[in-house]
Amino acid sequence: MDNNARKLTRSTTDRRIAGVCGGIANYLNVDATVIRILFLFALVCGGFGVWAYLIVWIAAPEDTPGTMQRQ
Repeated sequence: MDNNARKLTRSTTDRRIAGVCGGIANYLNVDATVIRILFLFALVCGGFGVWAYLIVWIAAPEDTPGTMQRQ
């Protein structure tokens, strides 16, 4: 098993509600604002953003200092 595998976690440092967008941004190595805009767009275009956010909120664990990808 690869110990360097990246894992999707919710951010404890870059969060507005639950850290989902910050965690996805860390995982994809992009700015969290881009992810927030994409979730807002998905929310306006059919409501998929709400369901996706809730699923990631429930499924992804919070990060710990040892699992943080970027600073």
